[in-house]
Amino acid sequence: MLTTQIRLAHRPVGEPTDACFETTTEELPALAEGQVLLATRYLSLDPYMRGRMSAAKSYAEPVPVGGVMVGATVCEVLESRSDRRAVGDLVLAYTGWQTHAVADARHMRSLDPDAAPVSTALGVLGMPGFTAYAGLLEIGRPQPGETVVVAAAMGPVGSAVGQIARIKGARAVGIAGGPDKVRALTEEFGFDAAIDHRSATFGEELKAATPEGVDVYFENVGGPVGDAVTARLNTYARVPVCGLVAGYNATSAPEGPDRLPAYLGRVLTQSLTVRGFIQDEFVPTHTEAFQRDMTGWVADGSVRYREDVVDGLENAPEAFRGLLAGRNVGKLVIRVS
Repeated sequence: MLTTQIRLAHRPVGEPTDACFETTTEELPALAEGQVLLATRYLSLDPYMRGRMSAAKSYAEPVPVGGVMVGATVCEVLESRSDRRAVGDLVLAYTGWQTHAVADARHMRSLDPDAAPVSTALGVLGMPGFTAYAGLLEIGRPQPGETVVVAAAMGPVGSAVGQIARIKGARAVGIAGGPDKVRALTEEFGFDAAIDHRSATFGEELKAATPEGVDVYFENVGGPVGDAVTARLNTYARVPVCGLVAGYNATSAPEGPDRLPAYLGRVLTQSLTVRGFIQDEFVPTHTEAFQRDMTGWVADGSVRYREDVVDGLENAPEAFRGLLAGRNVGKLVIRVS
């Protein structure tokens, strides 16, 4: 069996270019006992992958130059030498940017296509949905009547954050790029207010949407958006820091004076809680509740989702660049086959 793979050809400086990726065709090894042969149906594209392309120290090992790009996948079992998996099973795996893979049958989760579309295992019912659920409820702890602001609100994490906040009785204010995304946040996802960060009057609109300040800011972006929301934080506000996508392609420090002392002064004088997190840390404590709650909310319509589906593994690099620039609408997945 041959597999088509997209590998990291060299580490990017700034935005990843086509030259950072290399497409190869490899022959897979024969199955050993306990292994299965997988065909990739869907590949998840997520912002964290940009960090894995870098050699800088982080919470996870970088993709080695020449290695297959990492990523969660929905796969079909084509052949099995394990009593855990049968031919035809659909599973959630982590086989990366490739059409086929040989993997240990223990390192994957069964999917039921009758319960939900299997692609949701990469989005609202998968890692992004879990990130929103655990980060908001464990760190943000929204209370009825409070105001929750989330950046990148039309992404799979942000849209879930706002809807969960509403379920918990809080006001949800979303920040997104472009009028179509802003309209969808209020009309489709039920946010109380939504703001276009590209607007020339963004600061004034943010103030109008948060007349009583901000109690929880779910940080996905950083940069000028983060600066604007920080100025609206109330005393005792909580800031779960999930991502800082505005700086992922940066090649130098921001211009201007060092703003860290002023930020720390605000943290001190307003008794703010600012906590970064990686969703893995909450897996032991929140997985069962997440699976119960989110499955129920999606089923009864309390939480809605969108998927941005791109056909063809060969289009993954360009789609990934669009993700980092905010061009996707909803959870970005590649339909591999």
